[in-house]
Amino acid sequence: MRIELIRHGQTDWNRDGLLQGSSDVPLNATGRAQAVETAALLADEGLTAIVSSPLMRARETASIIADALGIDLGASYDDLIERDYASREGTAPEGHIPDEPTAEYPDIESRESVVARGMRAIEEIRDTRLPIDGPDATLAAVCHGTIIRYTLSAILGVEIPHIDNAAINTIEWTDGSWRVLSVNSASVADISA
Repeated sequence: MRIELIRHGQTDWNRDGLLQGSSDVPLNATGRAQAVETAALLADEGLTAIVSSPLMRARETASIIADALGIDLGASYDDLIERDYASREGTAPEGHIPDEPTAEYPDIESRESVVARGMRAIEEIRDTRLPIDGPDATLAAVCHGTIIRYTLSAILGVEIPHIDNAAINTIEWTDGSWRVLSVNSASVADISA
């Protein structure tokens, strides 16, 4: 089974460089256009399902893709919600955002928590959809940049620096484990080279 992990399209907060986290910010016109472009890239993938985070920017991206491909919009998964930046949401980050809470970021969600949710989400999607779609199915899960980045980094054992808006990132469940096939639509071989 393959899962195309797709970051939602652009929002005004993305455009302005503000931390969104679990704040429920809608797509802007650019984000909606990006979702249409991503649907075109997925047209030949034979998606059997599309699911998402419940946050409106992910849900709308998934809905646009589902409509364009003529498939039903599936369930939302709470574990796919973006990293919680708590009191820092809506602000521009100054320098590197730490993995753990600090004096400057006292109430952010830890990296360990985000990775645990990301892994739990892809396993729940696999376990829910595998009996319906079969082991050769390809489906999409629209969520958020940090949860995708941290989850892919954990699977790969290599730090992924950034996930682009509306980018396709492919993972595959094979031989009892997850493999990362692409990041930001580039082959993993290109990333590690």
